Amino acid sequence: MTEVVYLLSSRLGLSAELRFLADMASGAFDVEPVHATDGLRIADLVNRYRNLPLGTVDSSVIACTERLGVDEVATVDRRHFTVVKANRVFTLLP
Repeated sequence: MTEVVYLLSSRLGLSAELRFLADMASGAFDVEPVHATDGLRIADLVNRYRNLPLGTVDSSVIACTERLGVDEVATVDRRHFTVVKANRVFTLLP
């Protein structure tokens, strides 16, 4: 969510950010929290891909997809999600 809001605000402006926040408040999106059990996997990915650098945000997304068994990831960061060797193959959206 934090990365989405940052991208909307920096690239499309405040009104796009506010529309997204209103959609979130209305329940249009399911927001999956990072669980404490994801922490070791996130740290492993950040460490393994330190030269990329992958970072905590993308590593958190990957850890959650692995835990939930989700294959689809909405991202504009195709580079990171095509390089990482995760426990699953991602379908990148859009």
